[in-house]
Amino acid sequence: MPKDTHEMSEAEIRSRIITLGFGGDERLFIAFYRKLQQGLPEGTGIVLRGSVITNKRHEDGTPFDSQGKETSDLDVTLVGSKVMSAWNSDAYYIPGLHTKPLCDSDPQVAASLNPLRESLQQLVGRPVNFQATKSFVLFARDVLLGEPHFVVVPASEEA
Repeated sequence: MPKDTHEMSEAEIRSRIITLGFGGDERLFIAFYRKLQQGLPEGTGIVLRGSVITNKRHEDGTPFDSQGKETSDLDVTLVGSKVMSAWNSDAYYIPGLHTKPLCDSDPQVAASLNPLRESLQQLVGRPVNFQATKSFVLFARDVLLGEPHFVVVPASEEA
């Protein structure tokens, strides 16, 4: 998987995600995002970011799962105001725009979403982290910071 994400088509990125994050099992990928959709406010966008997209860990540049099978996490960004309201008021990097991660080390930042996150971890057998953001923050991270993402489910206007 030597290709740079910015040179890949959506189909190629989706295939990379399924290969890396879901063991090549498209049904598992579909079950994952459907379970997410069912547990979130209607219209919430679902986006994947990070090493499952790039096949490079941010920390050290090593490949996805280089620490062992199912050791790399899935970074899920949830897009929409409704889902952002699940985060504690002090759990934002940018108030009202971008949250801190909901993860194993900080499950109380959005406690109402933690059971969903934990059930997804059991489903896929790897760590899953949630962050919530506004769509323009996601766009800025991609364009200005070079952090690619993959939109699994677009956010609706009502989100």
